[in-house]
Amino acid sequence: MNDSSSRRAPARVVALWCPDWPAVAAATAAELPATVPVAVVSANRVVACSASARAAGVRRGLRRREAQARCPELHVARSDPDLEARTFEAVVAAIDAVAPGVEVLRPGLVVLAARGAVRWFGSEEAAAEALIDAVAANGVECQVGVADELSTAVLAARRNALVPTGRGAEFLAPLPVSYLAVEPALAAPRRADTVDLLRRLGIRTIGAFAALSPIDVASRFDADVVAAHRSARGLPERPPSGRPIPPDLTVEQPCDPPVERVDAAAFAGRALAELLHTRLAAAGVACTRLLVTARTGAGEELARTWRCAEPLTPEGTADRVRWQLDGWLTGRNTNRPTAGIVLLRLEPVEVVAAGALQLGLWGGVGDEDERARRALVRVQGLLGGDAVRIGVLGGGRGPTERIVLVPVGDEAIPHSDPDAPWPGRLPPPAPALVLHTPPAIRLDDDVGNPVSVTERGLLSGSPARLRWGSRSWTVIGWAGPWPVDEYWWDPAAARCAARLQVLLEESRALLVFFGADGWRVEGVYD
Repeated sequence: MNDSSSRRAPARVVALWCPDWPAVAAATAAELPATVPVAVVSANRVVACSASARAAGVRRGLRRREAQARCPELHVARSDPDLEARTFEAVVAAIDAVAPGVEVLRPGLVVLAARGAVRWFGSEEAAAEALIDAVAANGVECQVGVADELSTAVLAARRNALVPTGRGAEFLAPLPVSYLAVEPALAAPRRADTVDLLRRLGIRTIGAFAALSPIDVASRFDADVVAAHRSARGLPERPPSGRPIPPDLTVEQPCDPPVERVDAAAFAGRALAELLHTRLAAAGVACTRLLVTARTGAGEELARTWRCAEPLTPEGTADRVRWQLDGWLTGRNTNRPTAGIVLLRLEPVEVVAAGALQLGLWGGVGDEDERARRALVRVQGLLGGDAVRIGVLGGGRGPTERIVLVPVGDEAIPHSDPDAPWPGRLPPPAPALVLHTPPAIRLDDDVGNPVSVTERGLLSGSPARLRWGSRSWTVIGWAGPWPVDEYWWDPAAARCAARLQVLLEESRALLVFFGADGWRVEGVYD
């Protein structure tokens, strides 16, 4: 048998995406008709909105007041992950009744293997129609995507597309590179920074990103970017691993008396999550797919699988257990148990080695933040309360003004609103090095006359030479100036100055500041 005939066909994946699910869940809870514009806010900013709200000009990222100004009839609801998961359980149950084996990526997005549904309905198109009808029976709209790989299927669902076998990379190629970070269930939080970097490097499409050498990507970026590059090429994000699941990782807890309230179930779920992660850490693995199972006093057994892009933390596991139990006990679905829960079980369906994925600065299998916090608190106890500080981004115009240091343990509140308008604020990127004591320099034009900033905030001449101590460089470009006019109402604190970005020969870039005592170097760009 030759190689081509021995290759197995790819395991096709079906993804179902319910657009704007937080807004849909909020409208369902408030019993609003579909035509009412809805926005969900968190930290006073819109994180999701309905199609009718978008038609009125509401967008994600808007402040609540601006969203209400654009759409006066807007119904505003606070972000509630518990409500979203509880409401979504009815949709998941409807899908599971048509095609068993559903895995929840997040409320509003599920995936399942296509093979069983295709065998039953005869084709991928017929299976997709049946799944859409099942979801629509719950009064919810959804879109379906089918592809060889999970991430490709999720992106295909956003375009309501069925990608032919072996054509995943071709389908992804023309899509904007921002699509790599559009779905939080498949990407690490830092993926958005990677996409921003790729755009600044001139890479605008997924196809252009896929054309990069895998060796170059792996040598310059972290594991999450490598996974994104594999996804862009139509390959599995994580290569298949032959590592077996270590024994004795499954944890379960009998519930006596039977649990019928969500708060009691959540308490049991949190304790079980801690026990699970203790076993995972002892085995040196991390869980990326979790099966939550509950058995009731009437003999019913409910099970649901949750899939995650990154290894679950104890807090993440406890959240998913609470969401699932909330959906089973109080959700609007036909699978609601008729008796209390007498047994709760957590089983890691898929594990990876603790070092297989990049888990952050502190390492570990999920409790890295807590260990780092305890270490900082220990140092703080030895050196004093103000000896250990962390930076908090605040408002301001220059890099030194925007960072305020607060002691560890204090509430990380900036001294001023970073999102407020700051006329004259330096645009990104910020300098890599900010000088604590800015040294004096001199800027001259092409005939040797000193360059200054006029009262109108303009340069008196074109910078041609920068002198710093005994050295000097040719200025080959600059940006700005950005005038600063602060505290004009207080003569003692008033300041009228300007900032200028200067590019020197040998690719040196500086941030310089012009004030009452002339030019000084405020920062150095990497």
